[in-house]
Amino acid sequence: MRLLRFNHDGDLSLTEFFESDIPKYAILSHRWGAEEVTFADLMNITGKSKAGYNKIQFCGEQARRDKLHYFWVDTCCIDKSNSTELAEAINSMFRWYRDATKCYVYLPDVSRLRTDLADGSNEAWESTFRKSEWFTRGWTLQELVAPASVDFFSKEGELLGNKASLERHICERTGIPVNALRKSSLSNFSVAERMSWAASRETYRPEDKAYSLLGIFDVNMPLIYSEGKDKAMQRLRQEIEKASKGYKREDFSVAFSLSDVSDVEHFVAREDELSKIHKTLQGDGSRRAVVLHGLGGIGKTQLSIAYAKRHKDDYSATFWLNIKDEDSVKEHPSAIPVSNQETNQNLDEVVESVKAWLSLPNNTRWLMIYDNYDTPKLSSGMDPTAVDIKRFLPESYQGSIIITTRSSEVKIGHIIHIRKLSDIRDSLEILLTVSRRQELKTARSFSDYLRLYKESWASLKETSPELSSYEDRTLYSTWQISFDNIKPRNPLSANLFRLWAYFDNQDLWFELLRHGDSDDPEWLRELTKDELSFDSAVRVLSNHGLVEVATSSQESTESKGYSIHGCVHSWTIHALNQKWDYDLARLAVKFVAAHVPGEKDTRCSHMFSKSLVRDDELADECHNLGFLYAAQGKLDEAERMYQRALQGYEKAWGPEHTSTLDTVNNLGNLYANQGKLDEAEQMYQRALQGREKAWGPEHTSTLDTVNNLGLLYADQGKLVEAEQMYQRALQGYEKAWGPEHTSTLDTVNNLGLLYADQGKLDEAEQMYQRALQGREKAWGPEHMSTLDTVNNLGNLYADQGKLDEAERMYQRALQGREKARGPEHTSTLGTVNNLGNLYKNQGKLVEAEQMYQRALQGYEKAIGPDSISTYVPALNTAFNLGLLFEHQADLGTARTMFLKALRGYEQVFGPDHAESETVRNILCALDVTDKPPSNSKRHKLLQKIGLRSRT
Repeated sequence: MRLLRFNHDGDLSLTEFFESDIPKYAILSHRWGAEEVTFADLMNITGKSKAGYNKIQFCGEQARRDKLHYFWVDTCCIDKSNSTELAEAINSMFRWYRDATKCYVYLPDVSRLRTDLADGSNEAWESTFRKSEWFTRGWTLQELVAPASVDFFSKEGELLGNKASLERHICERTGIPVNALRKSSLSNFSVAERMSWAASRETYRPEDKAYSLLGIFDVNMPLIYSEGKDKAMQRLRQEIEKASKGYKREDFSVAFSLSDVSDVEHFVAREDELSKIHKTLQGDGSRRAVVLHGLGGIGKTQLSIAYAKRHKDDYSATFWLNIKDEDSVKEHPSAIPVSNQETNQNLDEVVESVKAWLSLPNNTRWLMIYDNYDTPKLSSGMDPTAVDIKRFLPESYQGSIIITTRSSEVKIGHIIHIRKLSDIRDSLEILLTVSRRQELKTARSFSDYLRLYKESWASLKETSPELSSYEDRTLYSTWQISFDNIKPRNPLSANLFRLWAYFDNQDLWFELLRHGDSDDPEWLRELTKDELSFDSAVRVLSNHGLVEVATSSQESTESKGYSIHGCVHSWTIHALNQKWDYDLARLAVKFVAAHVPGEKDTRCSHMFSKSLVRDDELADECHNLGFLYAAQGKLDEAERMYQRALQGYEKAWGPEHTSTLDTVNNLGNLYANQGKLDEAEQMYQRALQGREKAWGPEHTSTLDTVNNLGLLYADQGKLVEAEQMYQRALQGYEKAWGPEHTSTLDTVNNLGLLYADQGKLDEAEQMYQRALQGREKAWGPEHMSTLDTVNNLGNLYADQGKLDEAERMYQRALQGREKARGPEHTSTLGTVNNLGNLYKNQGKLVEAEQMYQRALQGYEKAIGPDSISTYVPALNTAFNLGLLFEHQADLGTARTMFLKALRGYEQVFGPDHAESETVRNILCALDVTDKPPSNSKRHKLLQKIGLRSRT
């Protein structure tokens, strides 16, 4: 496969890659025009003058924006003068589009502008999009269906949307079902249905009507241009029929059997990994290899067996080999039936015989599983037990191979990292299946068992059946053996592994442990003296399959982190650290607390387990951890930390010390977020009186509490009192810091919020614009504080009915927050919710639902299932979904959403709060009638209570 890239001087270069070495790339989908740049043009450097070069330039620039170095364009990446190459390319085309990281669809007949088109038409671009000739071409069918990510661009090069956001338009225009666009296997759709998708599409060459469907039906055949469309379609149908009947080369068929391999009756979860294996091993019979890399006991063997069982009809023969050492390979009987050697003869000859059989011409549909390849032979290695797998691989480049290993040094094929299960219910299902403990179904529920698991993992280990590996070693001894091997060779790695028990298992990184404290243990100072020392220690743990690179979606200015599987982490707590080490626990608390507050706190999202905080003397650390938990939305944990800090400060410094008052002020913030407004006011008043006494009425710390009281009064609906507080804070900040200081601008922004609530929209816009200009100057256009004001301006424009301006603000805020905090951060999801409100007001109900669902699912992932039921932004999104479903007359779903919101509001605010009362009124109205007309009592009630979507 040849791929394009732009060099530093702006010239195009073309590089050829073989299957196993292809980097990530973007791919172009388009309609061919009169002046396309060909392969010959690139070779002769004569293509820049052609009109088609603009499309190549567009694709390359967009790929660079998406951080992709390489891209592919069909006009110039294939030498069409070479009939062999053309045939191979057409037979590979579906796979090339499927494997692309991004597919860009360029539509020269669609303009991005909606109302001011050059020809004066007022036709919306959506209508023009549905009429695009791109939907009429034969080759573009696979270019739409195959890639996971498809972005559509106008003739101006502006993004119109993607396959998901434009799903409704695409389905209505093409007749292709939603599931086919969402990467459901095409084999789930009948041949007739897939043929219907192409029925109205045309190709320039008649035979391409058939050739463009090869990938749609997962078949291959030679190309015979000049045979005509009818003969080409006839041959295509023959290949489809042959494939549908499970056509096999009988000479190479071996009965499927894994009788020598220990497996489970019901395989649980891992659907994503199974799909990745299947995708990688699909092909034309040439060599495809997959490496399943992960911790010992994580389920690599069972995953490979599950794949072999599920896809046994895809292969003429399937073999499993235990390759933990050379003797195990030679002694395993699985492959012997295909050799001509007697089982009592030289086993080396048996191996060579099997390799020769696997290399025979046309014997391309076998699957070989090399299991337990944990000690690979390395060029620098001296381990006498190491195995060179190349000695046992067939010489011909054909067939499919799966290798399972704990070693990160295996680089033979496409690596799939097998990580921990994200849902612990899947883990319990595995335990149920393996252990055959039927009382889990009858006498005790999964939730009860999960509670017991969390209460005492060590006790559970003793009472549960041992999960034996294929070598009759328990998982616990596997990890102990690895640790015993590490300890004498690298004490830093061993000490780091012990310390890890006092952190959460998901993310540990260099800067977290490096704080340059002379009181830290000598080994820790040695570990963190530089990144090379830290990485060297972690690499030892990684090579033994105990840790892996963390998969955090958050961007960070600090180093990439590492994680441990949850079961291994539990073993480090209850087995490796059987006696509690208060010194290590204190270190863990100190390191995490020292990393917050500040910009670095977002990465500490799941750093610390509250059960490990046992030292009441760590008041400063408890205060910082309270700040961390509050930022995560873990409000109960935050309150416990603040209360412990407060008790420690009061005991050490007294009730009026400034450190004590800082915690009192933060408790006020926390209570306000919990909806405990009376308790919040008590905390703020105490903090205000104490700070006025300690610092004076104009000190900036005093003004911070004044500003917080303004926020509280605004939440309580005391708008006059709120404005008084804001004005006092503003005047004080301007005097102390100046009009452009960030603290001053924070209060300016708050005044904008207040004026918006009062209906003073012009005054609100003035405040927002002042805050925006100041924050852009102080922080830059992409800082989170700047984006907060951008989001507020979006809310304001929406209230003013300036929907286009509102959408621009929301999109800017969304893009900035996704870049700064990631797509699943709560601030990002807040803007997603606001976009849902906007689309609903614009009548784009499908897009609105997509936004609301994204926000709701994101909140659950970010906050966690235990806290989501009381997280107010998530409750507001559920409420908004209820309004949307009610508008669409889906009253059952609407009632479900409203009930979810009501339960949460009552728990957070109380049953008598206005938020709770509003939702109860809606539910009562829904109970009166199933489908109210616009002039019904239901409609009048909604008007009376001033119902609107919530931000």
